[in-house]
Amino acid sequence: MRHWDDIPDTAQTRHPAYRLAFADKDFMLRDELRPVRLQLELLKPELLMNERGIRSTIVMFGGARIPRPEAADQARTPTLAGLARFYDEAREFARLMTLRSVQSYGREDVIVTGGGPGVMEAGNRGAKDAGGMSIGLNIVLPHEQAPNAYVTPDLCFNFHYFAIRKMHFLMRAKAITVFPGGFGTLDELFETLTLIQTDRMQKMPFVLFGREFWQKIINWEALAEAGTISPEDLKLFHFVETASEAIEIIDNFKPDGCD
Repeated sequence: MRHWDDIPDTAQTRHPAYRLAFADKDFMLRDELRPVRLQLELLKPELLMNERGIRSTIVMFGGARIPRPEAADQARTPTLAGLARFYDEAREFARLMTLRSVQSYGREDVIVTGGGPGVMEAGNRGAKDAGGMSIGLNIVLPHEQAPNAYVTPDLCFNFHYFAIRKMHFLMRAKAITVFPGGFGTLDELFETLTLIQTDRMQKMPFVLFGREFWQKIINWEALAEAGTISPEDLKLFHFVETASEAIEIIDNFKPDGCD
């Protein structure tokens, strides 16, 4: 059998048309190949997580700009400095949940974050504190996004398409936690709430850390009063301040949403 290295160097073999399709980067990046790229981004993490036997995850959404407490004095605004306490809460929450996860040999309740800095780093760091593994779903961005040092290396994924990344956040989700953040966090928050509201996802514990922050930036009651959401929709999520409060809500969750 002739090996690839034995192919003669000719005008024909040097031409891009001769390259194997999967090895031809220019071909794979054509607009017409977008459906294939979408499929590959969905399939690669799915196969690798299946191989690790991961059955359920605990999702941690939150801002990349939330500073570590020791760096709070360098934050760009006083408000951001005040939000630094949620770094520690995110880290502690992930640590406590991962202590449970290791009992299932990392198959259940695995922490998953966006893999970057801020709250994401805190989540992966807390999982490592507990001696467990965690997932990082990174996204290609011009700034602010590179894998933090605490993501389990063979569970550190990178995405081009936001939509496929969101699917992987939610496909195994057992609970959703949302920490203060910006546009990206708000996007994740509202898309997930919409999926639950419209029964495209099953109801699950949905926890917002930092009541003051969330009630200041979103007038939840005004949405209900205007009739654009139902009053019952306000029961889809809970406000907490600490990791222990979040875990209590997760442990006592009732799918019917009754208090």
